[in-house]
Formats: sequence, structure tokens, C-alpha cells
Amino acid sequence: MSQSDNPADPFKKALIEATRVMADDPEIKIQFTVDPPGMSGDQMRLPQVSRRMTRDEVMLARGTADAFALRHRYHDAAVHRRYLPAGQMALDLYEAMETARCEAVGARVMPGTAVNIDAKIANEASRKGYAQITKSSDAPLSVAAGYLIRQLATGRDLPEGAQHVLDLWRDYLEGSAADTLTGLEGCLDDQAAFARFARKVIEDLGYGDQLGEDPDTEDDNDPEDAEDQQEDTESEQSDQDDSQQEDEAEADREQESTDDSSEAQVSMDDAADQEMSDETEMPDGEAPLEPPPPAPVSDADPAYQVFTNAFDETISASDLAEPEELERLRAYLDKQLEPLKGAVSRLANKLQRRLQAQQNRSWEFDLEEGILDAGRLARVVANPTTPLSFKIEKDTEFRDTVVTLLLDNSGSMRGRPISIAAICADVLARTLERCSVKVEILGFTTRAWKGGQARELWLKEGRAQRPGRLNDLRHIIYKSADAPWRRSRDNLGLMMKEGLLKENIDGEALEWAHRRVTGRLEARKILMVISDGAPVDDSTLSVNPANFLEKHLRDVIAMIERRKQVELIAIGIGHDVTRYYQKAVTITDVEQLAGAMTEQLASLFDTDPRARARFAGIKRAG
Repeated sequence: MSQSDNPADPFKKALIEATRVMADDPEIKIQFTVDPPGMSGDQMRLPQVSRRMTRDEVMLARGTADAFALRHRYHDAAVHRRYLPAGQMALDLYEAMETARCEAVGARVMPGTAVNIDAKIANEASRKGYAQITKSSDAPLSVAAGYLIRQLATGRDLPEGAQHVLDLWRDYLEGSAADTLTGLEGCLDDQAAFARFARKVIEDLGYGDQLGEDPDTEDDNDPEDAEDQQEDTESEQSDQDDSQQEDEAEADREQESTDDSSEAQVSMDDAADQEMSDETEMPDGEAPLEPPPPAPVSDADPAYQVFTNAFDETISASDLAEPEELERLRAYLDKQLEPLKGAVSRLANKLQRRLQAQQNRSWEFDLEEGILDAGRLARVVANPTTPLSFKIEKDTEFRDTVVTLLLDNSGSMRGRPISIAAICADVLARTLERCSVKVEILGFTTRAWKGGQARELWLKEGRAQRPGRLNDLRHIIYKSADAPWRRSRDNLGLMMKEGLLKENIDGEALEWAHRRVTGRLEARKILMVISDGAPVDDSTLSVNPANFLEKHLRDVIAMIERRKQVELIAIGIGHDVTRYYQKAVTITDVEQLAGAMTEQLASLFDTDPRARARFAGIKRAG
């Protein structure tokens, strides 16, 4: 049987050509396949259409082709990457809203695409059982957000299952982002403006901590931005000139290219022939699509594995002990460190004096604009031809700053090390708060020794080889950046609680702290890690390569230092952490911790480049 005997071939050929025209790209490669539909670069996979050509198959193929073509035509990958959020939920919301924007813009220009895409949405809703969902928590918020954007932009009703998902989330979406949503109409045709709109919606929905750095703010601080934009403009102009010169040649080649590419795309290999034969025909409708692969556990190392994170917890210190117990533990901590309070307080006062000295108001004079300098008006009176003099106040580098202290809460820190770490964190929080610098204090450990519920589940399921991290994480928030010190003071006493300190998985803790601080709005972000050695978890290391946790820690550090969103420094207690961190210092006596912490922070805030150079020079242990 020849390919021309297949009644679906003419439809496929017509759809390929229509899709290329709609995408405004005659070179795009299109295939029909039983694999999940998708698009990557100039490659497009559409759902297979069997010989029977049922209405559902045809409408699904058309809707999928239209959706991909509109995305290809109206989506700029560079702009998309520029505003891409860091966290998974924020990313899902951002992607869903951008897809809805492309489809809505296309529906305005080509109304027929809306009907086809409705068929695609209906198929997806039916396949995923959206109509049977009864609770909003079981419906994907990102999908509902995309549906809302599409409905507001086009005014069209959604298919039944999709409408049900939107109705479950509508009150929350419209209630949280009502003011922002009113600006939708004005930004649909401008992808950059819509990306800013989408990020504002994500913030309204409570996921602002997952957005990462504001790219517009970064551009404002980039002195090379104007030159880059000029080069981009010149490059675009050059491309347009080249494109105009090729228009006539492209017209001559169009018919030949169309014939050749159509013939190539309609051609099927033997396997496809067998698939569409009577014996292996697909049933009516679309074959079940495989779910997308899960997002990687770690942004720093996609290959890093976790057997299960179902038993992990991120918890406030106040939820791990009753208020009376926290008060008692705090009193015990104060008593343990009574002999050190004098020395620690002197260092804190020294740090505060250095910071406040830089906070004194300073001005730039003899400027052509700004605030009128009344002190120099006498010159104008004496000589009316003298121009007026203006002044502006200089900005201090650390006014808009947040500092995160990440404390190792492993069992090896038990005793004097954890006591001194706790009191130093406490003193630094108080000191920096007086200087208008926000401080967050975090801790990390595990919920159990030598594995926990994760290990029990692994044993129950047959001891898989190299399962990845095999323990239950416990990440503790002692003080959030926005909480005043007086409300969090007793929380630090939790470190004295018997049985709290267990094992340490530094890489995941560091990545967690980094995600938290990058979600902040402050212009400058500092992350200080205090640890006493390499990551250790017996349960994980017993069934994985010996360097499994250490490699991940190095990968996370490399990612943070490469992105440069956060200034990362580390203090090692009794162990050389300079082999991991570029900016680090090692102390041999825990009583040196207070001095090391204050000096490191003071050096970071020092505006003198030579002082910073001295800090860089002493950071490494000999």
C-alpha cells in the first residue's frame, strides 16, 4: 500500500502548510506522532491522525497546531527568559499566562483559531479529569490562572472541564489580583509589559518570594546597558535590511520549498505505516499523553536525587517548642554565655559604630540640579552673575540590605559551638536592626539520626540502588527578615533543646536559604553560613557515592557565586571551609566566632576598596 492511499495524508499536508503560514515560518519542521505533542525551536510535534480521521482527532490536531503556531509567532524567547521566575510555582504561573497571552493575541487576529484551541483545551480537561475535581487544592492553580487570562482577553467561554477548574479558583485569583488584572488589556500586545504584569500577578497570589531578581532593576544598575541596547538596535536594523534584500529571492524559492517540504513531511516510515494500518489503528480520540517529567530537585545540579521529600519540613522555631520551654531555654543560653557577653557586646558596639559612621548624611555640592544649596546663596548676592548651586544627598551602600545567617544545627555543633553561634546571631540581629539592615536567621538539620521515615519507606519498597538523599530534612526559621528582633529573641533558645541537633545536609539547606533571600526586594543580599565541616548523613552516604552530598554542596556554591545575586561568605568552626567557599574564614576556637562574624560583615559594608581587598586576602586559611 502506497502512502497516497492513506486518506489522512491530504489533511496532514494542508495542516502543515497552514501551520507554517500561521507561525510565519516556512522552515518550521512538523511531524505527526503518537509521542506527546510539543515544540522545541523549529521542531513541532502534532498529535497523530489515524486513517479514520474522527472529528475529535482532526480538531485536536488543528487546535494543537494553532496553539504552537501562535506561540512561535508571538513569543520572544529572549524576553521570556529575561523575566523568568526562579521558583517552580511562580514559573508554572508565568508559563501558563504567557501561553494564554499568545493564544489570545492570535484569536484577535485570526478568530478561527479560538475554536480550534477550545477543542485542544477540552481534550486536555477531559483527559485530566478536571470536571470531576471537587476541591480547589486538587486543581492546578497555574492552569486556572492561564484560563482566567484567556477568558478575560478573549471574552470566550471555556470548555466545561476548564471552566470548572477556573470556577474553583476564580474567587482567590480575582480577589488577590483584582487591581493588577485591570491592566491586562493594555499589555497583551507587548510581551515585556505582559511579563511584568504576570510577575505582579504572581506576587499578588503570594508567590513573590519565588520571583527572584527584578530584571528591570538590574538594568537600571548596569552602566553598559545603553551600549548593549544600541548594539542590539543596530543589529536588528542590519537584520531587517538583509531580510528586505532577500524578499524577492525568497518569493522565487517559495513554491519549490513548499513542494519539497510538504512531500518530505507527508512521507511516513514503515513504522508509521504499520501504526495507521487497520490492525493497529488508534481508537477515536487522542492516545493518552505521558505526563511531563518532574522538575529537578536542585537548580544547581539537575542530577541530584532525593528518594522522597514527603517527610521534609520547613518550620518556625516557635512551632518546635512551647513558649514556656523557649523562654526557659533562652534563659539557659544566657546563663551559659554570661562570661562572653562583655566581649561580644564590645564587638557589636564596634560594628555598630562602623556602620553608623557610614550612615551619616553626606552631600555632593556645586551641582546643576538637585536641592538648592542655601549656604552658597551669599555668592549669588555678592555677584548676581554667579549661577545658583545645588546639592544632592549621597546614598549609602547598605541602606537597602538584607543579611541571612544560616547556622549549622548538626550534632557536631553540640555544646559550646552552638551556644556561641546562637548568641552571636542574636547580637548581630540586634546590631544590624539598629542600622536599618534586615536580618534573617535560619538553621538546618535532619528530623532523625541515620535516616527517618524516608529510610523506612526505602526499606519497605525494596532497597533501590543509589536512591539519593535518604533522610528527612528539617529547615528551621528562627527569625524571618521582617520580624523584629524582640519577637524572635526566645526562638534562638531552641538550639539548646536536647535532641534537636542531628545530621547536616548542607547543599539543600544552602539552596533553600538562597531561594529565600533572592525572593527579597532589597537591593543588596548577603548570605553568611556558619558550619563546622562537610555535610554528613550516614543514611544517605551508606547507599550512595562517598562524595554525593559534598558534590552537591560544591554545585550549589558554584551556582550562587556564578549568579552573583547574593554575596556569599562562610565561617568554619574548627574545620577549613575555604575548600568549598571562595569567601571564607576558618576559626580554631569557637570564642573567636563573634569577632569573625562582626569583622566579616564590617568588611562587606566598608566602602573603601582597599579594606575589601584586605578582607579578600585574609579569607583563606593557611
